[in-house]
Amino acid sequence: MALKTKEEYFESIRALRLPVYLLGERVKDCVEHPIIRPSLNSVGMTYEIAQDPLYEDLATATSHLSGNKINRFCHIHQGIDDLQKKPRLLRLMGQKTGSCFQRCAGLDAINTLNAISYEMEQELGTEYHQRFLNFLRIMQDEDLVCDAALTDPKGDRSLLPSKQADPDLYLRIVKKDAKGITVRGCKAHQTGAVNSHWVAVTPTSAMREEDKDYAVTFVAPTNSKGISYVYGRQSCDTRKLEGGNIDVGNAGFGGHEAYMIFDDVFVPWENVLMCGEYQFSGRLVEIFANYHRASYGGCKTGVGDVLIGATALIADYNGTARASHVKDKLQEMVHLNETCYACAMSAATEGNKHASGGCLVHGLLANVAKLNITRNPIEMCRLAQDIAGAVIGTTPSEKDFNIPGIGEVLKKYLQGVAHISAESRVRCIRLIENITMGTGAVGFFTESIHGAGSPQAQKVMIQRYGNFEHKKMLAKTLASIKE
Repeated sequence: MALKTKEEYFESIRALRLPVYLLGERVKDCVEHPIIRPSLNSVGMTYEIAQDPLYEDLATATSHLSGNKINRFCHIHQGIDDLQKKPRLLRLMGQKTGSCFQRCAGLDAINTLNAISYEMEQELGTEYHQRFLNFLRIMQDEDLVCDAALTDPKGDRSLLPSKQADPDLYLRIVKKDAKGITVRGCKAHQTGAVNSHWVAVTPTSAMREEDKDYAVTFVAPTNSKGISYVYGRQSCDTRKLEGGNIDVGNAGFGGHEAYMIFDDVFVPWENVLMCGEYQFSGRLVEIFANYHRASYGGCKTGVGDVLIGATALIADYNGTARASHVKDKLQEMVHLNETCYACAMSAATEGNKHASGGCLVHGLLANVAKLNITRNPIEMCRLAQDIAGAVIGTTPSEKDFNIPGIGEVLKKYLQGVAHISAESRVRCIRLIENITMGTGAVGFFTESIHGAGSPQAQKVMIQRYGNFEHKKMLAKTLASIKE
């Protein structure tokens, strides 16, 4: 099958008729809902650029299964070149949407499942890798979006999954029979869930033997019986219901998160990729985390480029662009952004081939990349608001500009430099507001902290990968310490 067009993608999501709940009501049409549609447009951009000859080398790849041209978001990295193209592609997508475009996690999930299913098949003699490849062929041939569902609600964080007061606070197997398994639970904070065709469900952390019912991995269509979706709130999200296009800040694009509720969902054996093999759950999470933490150095820097551009623009509009302190802050924003990107590219460049035929990123550098992401975008938001001024939090509604006698006065007093209209200045203000504290801030600010694991998770892995004994030996050698 040929690559999907953006329009074909929209219609394929409409056909799923997912049970989505938002603001207390079931959504009749997710594709046309004004709060959801911008996030759908962001995913649509991944299809649009794959059709553009200008980006063919970056946005598409050659399937190692079929030899056909496929969307890179459905591709298994075959070498360092593929690993390097990923952050370049993600940065481009961030630049074009100014938001989360929701396909990074799915790309990282299929590459993780390719590796871990191969390892399990080799060690245990399972059919998991072949099952995964069968699923991958569907994804590639039909040009589909895969959601990656790792995060459980977790309940009492001090307790293991099997020790929770409510056993469903981690997704678990509740039944097995000759045809498959039945699962129950919830996956929280699911990026792009409503905009996906399939979901890849995995454990959220390493499991112990007593938690083996929670050591489950499978793939399922997002419209499987028993799966429902509750759409997450975002700051300023109801502005999208007001009918204007200024106050939203980024009217065309956005991201979303949802809670996925699994109410006794049946999964046939051909879609099961882990069923109680708890000893592989930690390895799975580690591979995915490394992939996904490196990804953040691509997508967030793309949005960072947009924020830097908007901040430089508002300095022009305010008449402060020549001030030395403004120049210094803009330079610092570029430095912070490029540091994140450099780490992501390094994690790709220092990657290594996996026995499955795929390619893994460098674990230590991936975690360093993400730890920088937990800090640098937040500082960039602070600098952007510093340069923009208090108007970020005080500008009146665009509807007020239409009030007879008041609107023209508002335009007069919201004017910056004389040759730029007040409307252009307000539009720039709203874009900065969107990225730093509105709906776009979920994808740039909040995700930077918590996506792919909180800062402490990266520190744990940096401690593990740090190879301190080797570094001690280097110091002993140079200091001529013999003991």
